[in-house]
Amino acid sequence: MSAVDRAPARPSRWPSGRLLRSELRLIFGRRRNQAGLAVLAAIPLVIAVSVRLGDPASGQGPEFFASITDNGFFVALAALTISLPLFLPLAVATIAGDAIAGEANVGSLRYLLVAPVHRARLLLVKYAAVAIFALAATGLVALVGLVSGLALFGGGPVTLLSGLAVSLPEGLLRLLGVCLYLWAGLCALGAVGLFISTLTEQPIGATIATVIVTVASFVLGSIPQLDWLHPYLLTQWWMSFSDLLRAPVYLPDLRTGLLTAAAYVVIFWSAAWARFAGRDITS
Repeated sequence: MSAVDRAPARPSRWPSGRLLRSELRLIFGRRRNQAGLAVLAAIPLVIAVSVRLGDPASGQGPEFFASITDNGFFVALAALTISLPLFLPLAVATIAGDAIAGEANVGSLRYLLVAPVHRARLLLVKYAAVAIFALAATGLVALVGLVSGLALFGGGPVTLLSGLAVSLPEGLLRLLGVCLYLWAGLCALGAVGLFISTLTEQPIGATIATVIVTVASFVLGSIPQLDWLHPYLLTQWWMSFSDLLRAPVYLPDLRTGLLTAAAYVVIFWSAAWARFAGRDITS
């Protein structure tokens, strides 16, 4: 046997498509995750049916509610607005909290690392899977809301928040921008959850802690005396997606929101790597 044959395989440092596909099959194949996606899909359906059967002009609910009967396009926006404070963050927190802690909890993490897989590579794959799930969850809410809204109320020109009416195709393009912007915010939350997941072997605890971070950010953002802190909060710029529904699009808050999300991703993924790279795997 040659020296080359005897040399151990060097761990790859770059994400593997096969490893990512395996991770995605695991995430989307679990019944609890499928149930969570079903709950997300039910939210726009409940909104559409409730408005169809009730009175949307009662003055309660998101500002898009009163426009639903005129254009079903707004069901998607109303569903995203309602899902953003709790349901979407909870779905992402569940996946992110389970990413490392779940493997450690069932004892499969050490077997993953026995294979020639660099820890940074594994962490990148885990985070990529969390990000893809976040995109799928956001897109699912928007898509079901759009389809159910158009089916029950019809479509047509979309009246923006600034009062200007644009064509439905342009409205759909703006809705896509809204989904991508919210996805960026949820990716930041996913990085926080991934870091927390490296600190424990209990996925439920990691999920709860990630949700608490989200709720605390919303609460702190509602306290006027802490206005100096608001620009740095995780969720502070999430609702700025409404700026995509103005003519012209108001960019300053959107730009700040994207930069804040990027900063959270870099900081907390780096912290997760620093923790995971030097962690003793005992389970």
